[in-house]
Amino acid sequence: MTQFAKRVTAIDISGIRKMFEGAGPDAINMGLGQPDFDTPENIKAAAVAALAGGKTGYTNNAGVDELRAAVAAKLSRENNISCNAGNVVITAGGSGALNIAIQSLIDSGEKVIFNNPGFVSYGALTTLAGGVPDPVALRPDLHLDVETIKEHMSDPKAKVFVLNSPANPTGMVETPETIRAIVESAADYDVTVISDEVYEKFCYGSTKFVSAATFGDNVVTVNAASKTYAMTGWRIGFLAASEEIVHEVIKVQQYTLACATSIAQYAALEAYAGPQDSVAAMKKEYEARRNLLIAGLTDLGIPVNKPDGAFYAFPKIDAETVMKIVNAGVIITPGTAFGSAGVGYARMSYATSQKNIKAALERIAKVME
Repeated sequence: MTQFAKRVTAIDISGIRKMFEGAGPDAINMGLGQPDFDTPENIKAAAVAALAGGKTGYTNNAGVDELRAAVAAKLSRENNISCNAGNVVITAGGSGALNIAIQSLIDSGEKVIFNNPGFVSYGALTTLAGGVPDPVALRPDLHLDVETIKEHMSDPKAKVFVLNSPANPTGMVETPETIRAIVESAADYDVTVISDEVYEKFCYGSTKFVSAATFGDNVVTVNAASKTYAMTGWRIGFLAASEEIVHEVIKVQQYTLACATSIAQYAALEAYAGPQDSVAAMKKEYEARRNLLIAGLTDLGIPVNKPDGAFYAFPKIDAETVMKIVNAGVIITPGTAFGSAGVGYARMSYATSQKNIKAALERIAKVME
């Protein structure tokens, strides 16, 4: 009988993927966090040019120099993070950045703290690295509980806190005061903050995005082209950190991935250095979809906090009703897929058309009747 590593058997396939792969042909899929927009033409053209130009070999382990410089310039210009190309590593999507960061920062038995409910990868990647997931329940308003987080950071085994704002699955955006408090407290307890900022461009209304690294040096910034430029399948992300951290994470990348895909890196260079009109257009449409979905759920009597960012709503829907909705042809994800504190909730992605959202609300209305 084949023996498997316990750190692998201890985790399960993502509940998001289970719902996605089980969708019927006529189902409206509101389960997967993937933009329904196509990658902008200028970015695709850059990939074609890279292919035609023979840029198909290995790149530096840390990525193409021009792309690293473009990312550093973006972080300095937009995020008020002082860095240069040497502080940037190009990765296989945001997930790749999270993986090499966690692998580099924790030893066996050390703890990684993150929000509960929270993105499914945080706990799984911690387990795969031999660490101990340490989820902290959100407040009833679905925001971070700073005082409880501080208590968890005081544990001598606490090594990393993963901050995710705008957040998956809740869509909540933390205030600058909250982010500052977490970064400064983490520094006091010698905890490194990994700031997952992949939804930074999608904050709505008067909500403003703030990068955690503006408040301290003990931060690894993780981001990706995936959501911002509708490039999920291109698998390009990055992390930005001190040269000391970069030196270590490159070792993990070198022996597990070697480098991100060369052609996709040149496409991402155009994404970060080229026109940004497509991002503004997507944000405007996502905000309209959010308003449509929240109004529809509220009219149906389904309690939901209006999300400030990302493209998810996290309404209160019990597990039995979730399955009825799924059986009615609307794929949503049970809140428990994101942690024990997700009981009684469901995640709904509005990265789908307004037409689909209206049709989904009609199907849900029949279930609620």
